Parts: sequence; C-alpha cells; structure tokens
Amino acid sequence: MPSFAYRAATVGGQLRSGVMQGATREEALARLRQQGLMPIDAQLQGGGERGPARLGGQARSALINAVGELAVLLGAGLSLDRALAVCVENAPDPTLRAALADLLKRVKEGAPLSRSMAEAKGLFSPMAVAMAESGEANGRLDEALARLAQTMERTEALRRTVTSAMVYPAMLAVVAGAVILMMLLFVVPQFQGLFDSADNLPPATRLVLGASEGLRHYGLHGLAALIAIGVLAWRQARQPSTRRALDKALLSAPRLGNLIKAAETARLARVLGSLAAGGVPLPAALEIAQRSLTNSHMAAAIAKVANGLKEGAGLSRPLAATGVLPPLAVSFLRTGEETARLPLMLERLADVLDRDVRIALERLLALLTPLITIVLGTAVAGIIASVMSAILGFNDLALSQ
Repeated sequence: MPSFAYRAATVGGQLRSGVMQGATREEALARLRQQGLMPIDAQLQGGGERGPARLGGQARSALINAVGELAVLLGAGLSLDRALAVCVENAPDPTLRAALADLLKRVKEGAPLSRSMAEAKGLFSPMAVAMAESGEANGRLDEALARLAQTMERTEALRRTVTSAMVYPAMLAVVAGAVILMMLLFVVPQFQGLFDSADNLPPATRLVLGASEGLRHYGLHGLAALIAIGVLAWRQARQPSTRRALDKALLSAPRLGNLIKAAETARLARVLGSLAAGGVPLPAALEIAQRSLTNSHMAAAIAKVANGLKEGAGLSRPLAATGVLPPLAVSFLRTGEETARLPLMLERLADVLDRDVRIALERLLALLTPLITIVLGTAVAGIIASVMSAILGFNDLALSQ
C-alpha cells in the first residue's frame, strides 16, 4: 500500500509529521482526520514500500551490522545523529555509506528516524520502518533497533538458504531449456524433408514439427509479444486496486496462501509485540504494526480492526473475523488477552510462525528439483520419442514392402 509523508495540526495547534498509508492520497487524508488531526499536506513517498533489494549480499549484511551497531551506540547513551555518524564512518560499502549519510542528513534536519528510513528509497523494508517507529513511540529505540537487527539477520539467513537451494534447479532449467530449443531449431528441421513425404505421421510427431516450424518462423515475434505483455502486466500490477486484488488472490492460493499468511502474521506479531511491551496503547500499536505488512489486502483488513479498537472493540475476535490470519495466530492472541500477557504471546507467535515458514520453504525447495527434472526430462524424451517413432514407422513400412 502506498505511503504518504504528511504534516498535520492537532486540535491544540501543535504540528505533527509522519507517514500514513492509504490506497490514495484522499484515503490517507481521511485516516488523519479520523485520528483528530487537521491535515496540512501529504506527499506520496517514492520507493518506500520496497525492501533492500537494491543492495548486494555483502551490502545487506553490512546494513544489518549497521542497524545492530546503531542499537548498541544508542544504548550506550550517544545521541541519534552522533550514533548515525559513527555508522556512516564504519560502513564498508560505498553505496551503503551514501545511503546512511543521506539518512543522517534527514535526521539532522529534524525528521524522525522512522520517517527518514521510509524515505530512504528502498533501503529499509516496511517492517523495519514500523519497528523503528515502535521504538520512537515507546522511547526504547535502541531495543527496537536491536530486535530489528535480529529479525533482519533471520530474514537474510533465510534468503541465503533459498538462493543457495535455487542455484541447481535454475541451472537445470536453463540447460534443459537450451537443449529443447536446440532440438526444435536445429535437430528436428533435419528430418523435415523426410517427414513431408509421409501421409500418416503420428500425432506427437506432427505436434513437434508444428512447434519447430512455429518457433523458427515466429519465435522472435512471440518473444517480443511476451516482453510487451510482461511490461504491461508489471505496470498494471503497480496500480493500487490491481495490487490489492492480486494480494487477495494470492492469499487464496493453495499452499502459497498459507505461507504468505504465516510470513505476514509473523512480521505483524513481532512489531505489535514490541509496541505492546513498550506500553503503547493497543489501537495505536496495531495501527503502526499493520504498516509492516507488504500484502495490501491484509494491511487493509488489519487497519479496519485498528479503527474498531479505538471504538472499544476487542482484538482477537475482530482479527479472527477478517479471515486473513492463521488459526494458530488467533489462538495465541486469544490466550494473550485472557492471561494479560499479550506481548509475550505475540513474541512467541512470531518465533513459531518464522520457524514454520522456514520449514515450509525448505520442503518446497526440496520438491522443486526433482519436479523440474521430471518435467523437463519428459519434454526432451517426448521430442526424441516423437521423431524416432516416425522414423521407425518408415523402416517398418519399407520392410513390409
């Protein structure tokens, strides 16, 4: 969901600034008015919704170290600008050093750290921004950044695991795809003259010959069409309404939907638990925590629950009614409310869901390699079998005559 950097005035005339999410600028302004604020300005942020994908592997590790170092320096009593200056000096990557220097510049100009992180053009994920905002809200920024560094480290470790596990399947798919293309472009045409004089070719052979001819004559046109369709689909997917529809559809997908729900709920529980432990009122805590969600449909559903909390509604029952959380999460939340230990149960819920997501991904990757091998091997074997069956048919016909 897009984020808007706003300036607003309270009833008492005090100025406030921050970040508000909304599908449109009008929706963001309406949410500000619901909070009793008088909006002055709201500008769409550029790139604040994306995670640190622009950084390489070493730079991402350096960013995690910088966040952990910043937490230690703040805990030691250094001011935020001085601690950030130390992190800039110690950053080993030039790109990261420039990004942190820009972050320091915004902080010196008076912007809160969370807002500066949101405006850092993809350096920090929405979860990181929300956790920093939670630390600012409860006055424990060092503790929030320490938890953020641990969460980022777990995320990076999972990313490395997935990337390493995907190397072999990706190489296998590329090699097998190249083999199929070479057979259709160069091998099958060698038999074209032989098969043209035949009257009764097997259906599989006709299919392979048609695919080869189509690829040779219209392959470039097809590739251009696929690229054009891909670009149009990518642009359409960036529209808020389209993105929300896609996010809702993903949540309903078999297996993938449950995996997304678990990952998003773990992120929400970790941020909400940090806020609740710091004494932030639950309605405000849930409103901040929902900004960490990358699935716009889930974020919109949680935002409605946050508005209901301001009117005196409960937490677990409205969240269960949305249907966007796993049953396990609802059970943990209900237990936390009944025992008055909601922050502890949220932290444990986040740990359990993170473990489940990691195990599910490892199982999925373990099945991916043999699945790709079977599918591509069957395709190659099918091409060879279709050509050989026609050739053997000619031999049988010659022997019978």
